[in-house]
Amino acid sequence: MTDTDEILFTVKGGIGYVLLNRPKALNSLTHGMCVAFKAKIDEWAADDAIEAMVIEGAGEKGFCAGGDVRAVHDSGKAGTGYWQDFFSDEYRMNAALFHFQKPFIALVDGIVMGGGVGVSDPASHRIVTERTMYAMPETGIGLIPDVGGSYFLSRLSGRLGFYLGLTGARIRAADCMYAGVADAYMPSDKIEALKADLEATHIADVDDVDRIIEKYKADPGDAPLAAIIDQINAAFAGHSVEEVVEALEKAGDDWSAKTAASLVTKSPSSLKLTFRLLHEGAGLDFNDCLRMEYRIVSRCMEGNDFYEGVRAVLIDKDNAPVWKPARIDAVSDEMIDGYFASLGPDELNL
Repeated sequence: MTDTDEILFTVKGGIGYVLLNRPKALNSLTHGMCVAFKAKIDEWAADDAIEAMVIEGAGEKGFCAGGDVRAVHDSGKAGTGYWQDFFSDEYRMNAALFHFQKPFIALVDGIVMGGGVGVSDPASHRIVTERTMYAMPETGIGLIPDVGGSYFLSRLSGRLGFYLGLTGARIRAADCMYAGVADAYMPSDKIEALKADLEATHIADVDDVDRIIEKYKADPGDAPLAAIIDQINAAFAGHSVEEVVEALEKAGDDWSAKTAASLVTKSPSSLKLTFRLLHEGAGLDFNDCLRMEYRIVSRCMEGNDFYEGVRAVLIDKDNAPVWKPARIDAVSDEMIDGYFASLGPDELNL
């Protein structure tokens, strides 16, 4: 399959459609897909005939399971420039989506992780279905919740963003609505009717899209997160990762114990980077969040944990990564500072 086959663009009735077309790879993003998408966003933004944009994923399992981290891993190992091109062009695509001025509908029907969140969170209308499963699992592979995660997660209510970003917890449609990472729920069998309605309607602004979605949306049911939100807000209110883990371990309930046990399996460096990233992101605009994330991932590519995480999770699949440093308390503030330092001439140009 060539790059041009992996992402397809069509126009129907004033709606520009983007189809992520790698179903066997759960529509994970390649560098070529990011470049092509960014170019199309710019084209459609300037085309008065395009009234709205819709993004969806091919197949029934995945909307978009993230970026092609295996290719990034292999590039870093081989010392090629692919990984830099991938991250920089992916982030430029993310920025173009965030600043797109027309209605933008993300049909998040299936698995959405990492890079998939990056192409759906900026949408004016994020629609989830019974097949949606959302996660930002980067701390488990030695990275950070990037693609704008520092902006979006840091703005969720209470400490939900810290919970999702640090743990990589997987949530379904009702929880996506509750957390604020989705705007409407509808059964997947309503999507084709929704698209036909969009195509048949003159879309002047987001209110027109709202009225159409109103016809098809449904109740996703009770959100499991609602039952544990007080525990999340209490435990993740700590001033450090160490305080979060300690609060969970002292809470004395099963959920807290399982969450603490899960946290300590993640990359200690990634946990501390993510904790600071979300604090910093809350005070930055979107483009500056991306610039910050690019500095961090660039430094991650120079270290151990990303390569070890990908090896353990995706290559050998032994799920037994050897993190360096191995303990949270061995990751100093000075070490974290280095990841946030300017890249000088290599700063991300948006």
